[in-house]
Amino acid sequence: MKCHTAIDTVYETEEALPLKTRTALAFHILFCGRCAAQMNRYRQVRALLQTGFFPPAPDFSDHIMERIYAEEGSGEEAFEIPGGIPTRGWVIVGLVVLLSFSTLFFGSDFTRVAMDQGASFLLPLGITIGIAITGYGALFIGSHLKELSERFKL
Repeated sequence: MKCHTAIDTVYETEEALPLKTRTALAFHILFCGRCAAQMNRYRQVRALLQTGFFPPAPDFSDHIMERIYAEEGSGEEAFEIPGGIPTRGWVIVGLVVLLSFSTLFFGSDFTRVAMDQGASFLLPLGITIGIAITGYGALFIGSHLKELSERFKL
């Protein structure tokens, strides 16, 4: 048996090996010091892992639930981001984005590309602009949900 075959055989379950292979492996390990050391290290690691070397992870669920129940109110205060962008900033940036998207169609480069590509260019562009505006609106509404619900009495 050669060293690379012996090392590959070491990683298999020894009980599952045929008697002939186990005997050949035992003779090889008897005469090859390097493979014997490799086999010894492998058996030590396997025994270490089978004895429950890793401690179980602590259960923090009770502690976390106590902290959640200890919070006053509905818990919305815990999710507010201090120092966030004010509503006016969101509206100004939204108007700038909307204005830039609407003026995109008036450029001379856009007209030339649209004429060359046709509808195959306009459809993906429209979908991309729609996704961008919808995503921005969703982020705005999601980050100002409390303010908007108070303002519109929802």
